[in-house]
Amino acid sequence: MPEATINTGHTAWLLVSTALVLLMTPALALFYGGLNRNKGVLNMMMMSFSTIGLVSILWLFYGFSASFGADSAGGLFGDLGQYFGSKTYIDQMWLATTDNPSGNGIPTYVFMVFQMTFAVITVALISGAISDRAKFGGWLLFAFGWATLVYFPVAHNVWGGGWIFQHLHPLDFAGGTAVHINAGAAALGVALVLGKRVGWPRESMKPHNVPFVALGAGLLWFGWFGFNAGSELTVDGVTGLAFVNTQVATAAAVLGWVIVEWIRDRKPTLVGASSGAVAGLVAITPACGFIDSWAAVLLGLVAGLVCALAVSLKYRFGFDDSLDVVGVHFVGGWIGSLSLGLFANDKLNSAISDPALLGAKNGLFFGGGAGQLGAQAGASAIVTVYSFAVAFALAFIIQKTIGFRVSTEAEVEGIDIAEHAESAYDLTPGTGSSAGAFALAGVATSKAPAPVAEAPASEKVAG
Repeated sequence: MPEATINTGHTAWLLVSTALVLLMTPALALFYGGLNRNKGVLNMMMMSFSTIGLVSILWLFYGFSASFGADSAGGLFGDLGQYFGSKTYIDQMWLATTDNPSGNGIPTYVFMVFQMTFAVITVALISGAISDRAKFGGWLLFAFGWATLVYFPVAHNVWGGGWIFQHLHPLDFAGGTAVHINAGAAALGVALVLGKRVGWPRESMKPHNVPFVALGAGLLWFGWFGFNAGSELTVDGVTGLAFVNTQVATAAAVLGWVIVEWIRDRKPTLVGASSGAVAGLVAITPACGFIDSWAAVLLGLVAGLVCALAVSLKYRFGFDDSLDVVGVHFVGGWIGSLSLGLFANDKLNSAISDPALLGAKNGLFFGGGAGQLGAQAGASAIVTVYSFAVAFALAFIIQKTIGFRVSTEAEVEGIDIAEHAESAYDLTPGTGSSAGAFALAGVATSKAPAPVAEAPASEKVAG
């Protein structure tokens, strides 16, 4: 029997991609934190950072096995014992077989940690819909339940060979259905349970730190190359295609969102350009390794235009999706998923039509008929309904038991103080001195007039 050997190039690329994808969750914290009001920015960012802690541990012990283990329970999730956290598989290679123990040349541990970062950010995405009003303990319990009941089974169904994959053969290169539609549907469910923020939509709830928003979007854009191009796992022509498509689709989406603002509001904004970038990244995620670059530009432009309009749906339908998770991730995910039914091209990626790999079809514009469009719509619809229903039920149970929403007083005064006993910006003087920082530095800011001495009694003029 031949011995397993590591492909160092593939493995090194996937390790770099893993670090890039992990960076995306702190980047999301900055993006969401900047969009939030200043009295809730730390709570918003804590949701992202706590998700890194919680979901990483869940993934190690049973999440990876539930997502990528052999089929169990009729293809609903993977064998929980196959990669259980107490087991070691240091010499095992991913996709290894008896005839090919080297698999794709990547250690299973490396693939495991790469997919761990996907699980982390998918859960963190949901938090943007419920900013300023969710108890931190309630969020952690929700994140635990949703990751276990929704993300792990959906990842298995879309990527791990589960029921949806076997029956519909949808295409999802890096997470349009498994990540963005999944998180967006859950965001809507939990936002409906928690209800509207106090004062919404009457009061202005503008982003408190636009540079944070732009910095977060820029880091997300940077990390997304690992998210998309890394999903090829190996280093080949498809990796390059996914890299290029990620760039041009995102660039086009920035322009699309800015065009909408320019026409509608007469003023393009940095928040809009940043949001457009994220919308483009979301839309190209499922399609980046399956479509031509010209189609990626068109897809990004459409995503920027449509998502810029979709964020206003919350005002029409009356649900308070605080940071537009539904308008950007849910809508953008659907656009990206359906685009594969139009533009998927197996001349770019032969895995599309290979029955031993994906077993899917070309898109409508490349001779595949409407079959793949139906498969994309069907898979996306199943994930939408399932994720929304479970998220709604989980949030409802948490609200009725330990409580999910903070009190009105805590929300008005600031959730950062109520939940974490800290604030993002301490603007009070360093000491009790009323002179402030200049006095502390020994600098006189103004010269007070000298007191006027009273004349001696002998010099007073008698009146």
